[in-house]
Amino acid sequence: MAQIKKKPLRRCAGCGSMKEKTELIRVVKTESGEIKIDQTGKVNGRGVYLCKDPECLRKARKSRALERSLRCSLPPDVYDELGRQLDGG
Repeated sequence: MAQIKKKPLRRCAGCGSMKEKTELIRVVKTESGEIKIDQTGKVNGRGVYLCKDPECLRKARKSRALERSLRCSLPPDVYDELGRQLDGG
């Protein structure tokens, strides 16, 4: 019998729904304290995930979910960059 490989699930910080890791955007706080948007999903550090939906970003920003998960304050340009990526440009 063929073994089925499980796909890792992660929770969106905005809406709270569980989705496959590949369907989400990852924001990482590296060990040096730098905040990055992780395109590969492999950057070392503390990560938090968001759906690719502008509404989830709005909810996460309003509730400060990213700051709580990453245990630091986020500069506005991180939110701006996330917004650009979600809008497709």
